[in-house]
Amino acid sequence: MPGKLKILFLGDIIGRPGRNAMRKLLPGLVRKYSPVFIIANGENAAGGVGITQKIGEELFSHLDVLTSGNHIWDKKEALDYIDEEPGLLRPANYPDPCPGRGSSIFTHDSGIRVGVLNLQGRVFMEPIECPFRVADREIEKIRKVTPVIFVDFHAEATSEKQALGWYLDGRVSALLGTHTHVPTADERILPDGTAYISDVGMVGCVNSVIGIRKDQGVQRFLTSRPQRFEPQKGDGILSAVCIEIDVESGKACSIKRENITEEKDGG
Repeated sequence: MPGKLKILFLGDIIGRPGRNAMRKLLPGLVRKYSPVFIIANGENAAGGVGITQKIGEELFSHLDVLTSGNHIWDKKEALDYIDEEPGLLRPANYPDPCPGRGSSIFTHDSGIRVGVLNLQGRVFMEPIECPFRVADREIEKIRKVTPVIFVDFHAEATSEKQALGWYLDGRVSALLGTHTHVPTADERILPDGTAYISDVGMVGCVNSVIGIRKDQGVQRFLTSRPQRFEPQKGDGILSAVCIEIDVESGKACSIKRENITEEKDGG
């Protein structure tokens, strides 16, 4: 068993443009880092909101684990799919009897076990169970099997993300923020060995409003009226981080941020 492993984590995949960008840009990152596991947030993969079984199966041909967030419930068929697909997680702090699971342990062919925990914030979001207390419960279970633990914290407020990062420092390998779709430049290893970044970013159209059509985003702010959003088409961007972890201790050795754009002939 190797002393260290690399895990690649992709930000929120936004609709078909995001899936296309992932398919085109991910192989280059795989060649660069040779990750053992690849994880991505897939809650916006189907038309910009939610996920379906067909799209999940498409993503799993490239990825090992899919995390999610508040939009996991936006496609009705996801309620059955999340119960049936062990690689698809929903935030663990949604209360029972919500379908699916919020954490799981995945075993690589080499025998390495990786725990993945999905949590959702409460600031400016649904008032679900406390992510801090749920993290205590889930991490205690996972650490009985493996010290290698990844947390996708799907949250709006950077303050809440930072607070949970400090709360879990030394108990998890990485706490990686998702949901806002804009990558932050605060990646670091916290003092007790947890890799941290407030938001990984997204996989979608670079010339957009967080992945959605520019005109729709502008109109939403001009009129304050609710409307249906559609993914923006065009050149893609893939935002990700690669974490190197010591297998024995579960502590992170490095975190590297990547933002790769796709160039198309003719724009």
